[in-house]
Parts: sequence; C-alpha cells; structure tokens
Amino acid sequence: MAADPVILVTAGSAGLGRAVALHFARNGYRVAFNYNSNESRAATLLSELKVASNRDHFHIQADLSSRTEVGRLVRETHGRTGRLDVVFSDVGWSQFRDTCRLDDNLFEADWDRAYTMNVKSHLWLLQATMPHLAETEGCFVTTSSIAAAYGVSKAAQIHMMKGVATMVGPGIHQEKEQHKNRTRLKRFVRLEDVAEQVLSLAKNRSITGVNIVIDAGFVR
Repeated sequence: MAADPVILVTAGSAGLGRAVALHFARNGYRVAFNYNSNESRAATLLSELKVASNRDHFHIQADLSSRTEVGRLVRETHGRTGRLDVVFSDVGWSQFRDTCRLDDNLFEADWDRAYTMNVKSHLWLLQATMPHLAETEGCFVTTSSIAAAYGVSKAAQIHMMKGVATMVGPGIHQEKEQHKNRTRLKRFVRLEDVAEQVLSLAKNRSITGVNIVIDAGFVR
C-alpha cells in the first residue's frame, strides 16, 4: 500500500496556512505544519486536521528567521514521514508605518527582519527541501501579496521565486464594499480559493516558475 503524500506547511496554525493545511488533509495528504510561538492555536488546528482525516498529522515549532531552525524543521519532518511531496512556504512579516514619512521607514531592524522573513526564509526552506522533493517529483509553492509593488522585500521574494520555484501570489484582503465592487467577479477572495489553487499546482506537473494572481479580477 502506497504511503500518503505529505505536505509541509509553514506558518500553518492560522490564516492561509491553516486553510491550506485543512484543504490538503481533506484531499488525502498527511499534513506537517510549523508554528512559531502560539502553541494553543497549533494544538487546535492539529485537532481539526485529525477530524478532517484519520492520518498522523503533526506540528513542529520552529523560528523560521533562523536558517538552523529551518534545517531542523525539514529534518524532523522528513524523519517522521520519510517523504515530502509538497512544501507550502507561507511565512512572512510586515511592519506598517507612515508611508508619507521617509524617516519613519528607515528602521534597520525592520528592513533586516522583513528581508529575512519574506525572502531568505523561503530560500532556506527551498534549499533544505529540494533533495526530498526531487525524490517524489514534488513541488514548492510560496505566497506573496498584491502589495509587493509597495513592499521591497515582497517584490524581492516574487522575483527570487520566479527563478527557482512554482509560486502563487494571492490577493487576500478583507476590505470594504468598494474593494469588492472593483473586482470583475464582485466577490472577495476566500482563503479556500487560494488553498484550492495550491492543490491544483501540487497536482499539475507542467507548471513551474509562474506568479498566479488570485484577486477575483481586481481592476487597478
């Protein structure tokens, strides 16, 4: 009997990561997900995953701002599962400041953390998981934001991933009615919509290096 395919989801205990974890669990995958500090939220998701499907899902705590921790996450995951079929790299970080004031946007610590979390962490994870994904002909999927034009690190992430992996660039914003009215479909993008696209990419062997915008046809 063939082993269940395995997905590793980073930043998986909430938001899009949580939605993807649940969606893949319902579609035959064994789910390993990462969390940083909220153990209670991670435990809640683990319970939900086991209700969604009777598989040995599990979580691992790791701080993905550390390359050493990224490596440990991958080693422990592969050690428990023996395989990796999909990696969904969803970690990210932002700090909102006054965009009209240059001096409010020159904090070195903000720039360093944004670049580490939004660019380097994805590259570290890709490097650590590539040998395992090669064994299963698996795929690496990461998310960015339609705000990339305004966030240097997010734009850098997009261009980096165009060169090395399959990518999904979701437009997930719970905004006002005027935002919805500017979409061709007259609806908000749901987390489940993006999760379904990630599953589609995992199944399709002929797509790579693309940036897919999921925004319900938002007119800019």
